[in-house]
Amino acid sequence: MNRAEFADFLRRGRARLDPSDVGLAPGARRRTPGLRREEVAQLTGMSVDYYTRLEQARGPRPSRQMLTALARALRLTDDERDHLFHLTGEEPPRRGGGSAHLRPGLLLVLDRLHDTPAHVSSDCGEMIAQNAMSRALTGDAFARPPRDRNMLRRFFLNPESRELFPPEDIPEHARSHVANLRAVAASRPDDPEPAALVAELRSSSEEFAQLWEEHEVAVRRRSTKRFRHPLVGLMELDCEILLNQDAHHLLIIHTARPGTESYERLQLLRVVGLQDMAGLR
Repeated sequence: MNRAEFADFLRRGRARLDPSDVGLAPGARRRTPGLRREEVAQLTGMSVDYYTRLEQARGPRPSRQMLTALARALRLTDDERDHLFHLTGEEPPRRGGGSAHLRPGLLLVLDRLHDTPAHVSSDCGEMIAQNAMSRALTGDAFARPPRDRNMLRRFFLNPESRELFPPEDIPEHARSHVANLRAVAASRPDDPEPAALVAELRSSSEEFAQLWEEHEVAVRRRSTKRFRHPLVGLMELDCEILLNQDAHHLLIIHTARPGTESYERLQLLRVVGLQDMAGLR
């Protein structure tokens, strides 16, 4: 690992970004341009001390998962992301397929959605990025262990995740998840990711296994969902799903119809969502 080059690349990447570029409030007046170290640490889910040591060329070699998080936080292009991996002696992820790397343009769209929950996930349910409103609505996925960031795994194997929805809506959510995963697995027969997830859920969840045997197929598209939030109450939100076919990424946006009670509650969530909601999920 070339620690000196790696540290310099991180510092330069941090210096060229403003808080508004990554969906953060500008805060107090800054003596130097760019993001603060603690802001990059926040965006990647690492400790400030760990990130500081990386910038000082004295940190341990980052994992591939951490390199992906750094590339996303610093809004690196594909070529810059590859360079980041090369500096640590790692082979960059293959382009396309199920890559967790997001292009800066898609991240910019996500960060500009200040007043509505939005996130990017893989078509297998792996959470890749969230805006602040998404964290306020469903909790900070990146505060959870890595294996618990897959929404399908969490839905079928972690009962607490279902508290987000009214009990009477749970069966339809379950059927939708299974039907969509079947469509994804069939469309990517040579990709081990969806096949491995199916195998894991069939062996670990009786509910999933039973639904899988019904052989329903349905690609996720526009829908309406109801969310139970611990502070603002029940909200009915329209869910729009935009697909980046090349990278198998989904941009999922939740909105409420103006003039409805759900709209008012979503506006209230925008206020209370400025605080850390991770402890509520």
